[in-house]
Amino acid sequence: MVEAWHSFLGNVKLRRFTVLALLIAILFLIKSMLSMLLLTFVFTYLVVNFVRFVHKHTKIPSSILVIVTYIVIIWGLYIGIVNYLPQLVNQIIKMTDSLVQFYNHQNTTDFYKFVNKYVSVSSINEQVKKGVTLIFSYATSIGSMAFTFFLSFVLSFFYAVELKQLHRFSQNFKTGDFAWFFGDIEYFGRKFVNTFGVVIGAQFSIAIANTIITTICLIFMQMPQILTLSLMIFIFSLVPVAGVIVSSIPLSIIAYSEGGFKQVAYIIIMIVVVHAIETYVLNPQFMASRTELPVFYTFVVLMVGEHFFGVWGLIVGVPIFVFFLDLLDVKHIGKNKKAVETAKPD
Repeated sequence: MVEAWHSFLGNVKLRRFTVLALLIAILFLIKSMLSMLLLTFVFTYLVVNFVRFVHKHTKIPSSILVIVTYIVIIWGLYIGIVNYLPQLVNQIIKMTDSLVQFYNHQNTTDFYKFVNKYVSVSSINEQVKKGVTLIFSYATSIGSMAFTFFLSFVLSFFYAVELKQLHRFSQNFKTGDFAWFFGDIEYFGRKFVNTFGVVIGAQFSIAIANTIITTICLIFMQMPQILTLSLMIFIFSLVPVAGVIVSSIPLSIIAYSEGGFKQVAYIIIMIVVVHAIETYVLNPQFMASRTELPVFYTFVVLMVGEHFFGVWGLIVGVPIFVFFLDLLDVKHIGKNKKAVETAKPD
């Protein structure tokens, strides 16, 4: 028995596979907390890397930078909630009303006659019913989402402000009889940050750039509900590849209701141009360690991720897939990136 145990500890691949399986099982048991864990990781990753970037150029103590950063974020949230949240709610209501009117008068529009050649009325109505049901389900979960966001925000603050202390304390786990277990957890943690963090951090940067460019174009086109459309574009931009396609559908419908097929043509041209900028400028700029996954693999991963994790699967499916590619030595991401080593103190 003792020899088998020592043989198990000496077999690094088998040992790490067992630890990984145990971690996946634990995550499955606490799947109700996955949203909080993912949000905490995203907040922490973005803040820690921002603080390190500023600290490198200013030499201001990291703890002060973290506190100032979170104060600025809280101030921004307060301004957004007080000044812009009412506008956002009003714009969402107006946009919903315009879409409802569009469907109510669909029998008299040329656009509907065109769509009806390819899509049946029952199919459209069924999708609308599903969409309304989904909206109501999301509306009822706003409270829990806000609570999850708050907890993640607080946890990320304590992690970022106590980064050095956390690193020193965590080293204590690497002593004793189970040092191998915590060493393997650290190995997977570094792999996770080195792949998942780089990819999702880059996707956030791309989403922000996409939103800014598209919003400027929509302002010049005098589209209504700019604030709502900008938020929608940002959320869809977090989904690699498919986000651009999905966001074009509501944009085209609203454009048609405002200016007919001419406005729709402008929207399509804008989306093609923005997608070209994302592909040839933003991806090389922000994704220095980009996935370079074929489109087929990307869509398959998105479908599987949505099936198992819902909306979160669309956002984190590709980063998780790349993480396992790195574990399997199929493709390595960001091996030399110092910025992603959040386990180390400044």
